[in-house]
Amino acid sequence: MSDIYKSYSAHLQEVYQGRVYRVGVDGLFSCPNRNSDGSGGCAFCDGTGTIAAYQNPQDRLVEISHVTIEERISQIKMQIERGKHFLKRRYRAEQFSLYFQAYTNTYDTLEHLKMLYDHALEEGPFVELIISTRPDCITDEIITLLKSYQDKVHQVWVELGLQSGSDETLTLIGRNHDVSSYINAANSLHLSGIGVCTHVILGLPGEDRRDIAHTAAIVNGVESEAVKIHNLHICHGTRLQDWYEMGEVSTASLRRHVEQSIWFLRHLNPSIVIERMVCETPEYRLVAPRAFPDKHQFLLQLRSTMEERGWVQGDLV
Repeated sequence: MSDIYKSYSAHLQEVYQGRVYRVGVDGLFSCPNRNSDGSGGCAFCDGTGTIAAYQNPQDRLVEISHVTIEERISQIKMQIERGKHFLKRRYRAEQFSLYFQAYTNTYDTLEHLKMLYDHALEEGPFVELIISTRPDCITDEIITLLKSYQDKVHQVWVELGLQSGSDETLTLIGRNHDVSSYINAANSLHLSGIGVCTHVILGLPGEDRRDIAHTAAIVNGVESEAVKIHNLHICHGTRLQDWYEMGEVSTASLRRHVEQSIWFLRHLNPSIVIERMVCETPEYRLVAPRAFPDKHQFLLQLRSTMEERGWVQGDLV
């Protein structure tokens, strides 16, 4: 554990005695919050689904409704091979997690989910299975399916997009689920021994320090094992872009995101692993912020600020 906050790298080292790299795959899922023509969705979503850069997201098939399950399986296997090759060459990776990353990775029939997960895990070994999804796309049947993989990997994780602990904010940004949906999903996953990583966005329209502390309290309340923190990014073709161009939304400077992140961390249980603290949206998708430093500069400033002031994760819990 870091003496300032519980870093992801330290957690992986502690559990696996070495570094573990995620192989991010796109299973050609969609999202229940978007319309069939690709419109709609959350105010911050540009419809790209957060696909790993080494998987060539620009090549994603737009009309996925006509892709067969066999073609999806073939695509996943190819992506895993490409991802492993990249991670071995770039980082000399030896241990891997399988990460269903793009879009809503439980939004399909149970039969299709089982086929996709089964065939992907055959390309292992993997130490973890990580499924990214929405709180309203978790059912008892899906939890039972995910639980069945616990004998194939060391840990099964679900990444849940909460974004904010405020129902008012969730309505504003068009999430189409509420905080109670997140709480119910997280609690149900935990009953089956499945780990939860919660996504939150700092700097959402209308939110202040009280909202940030409240979001941390919600995450603490469900005993989420990990979090991913995102600074607000504005992408092309989103409702946020419209609000930004009307002057109604701003994005955080380095200093503001450092201060907001520290405030969140100080209200967060010290046992919670911090998997991410800044977005890394590709420049071609990004409207703002355009001049935000890289994550290494951000982490250096956050750490030095907390050290100078004698603050640590959880000291305000």
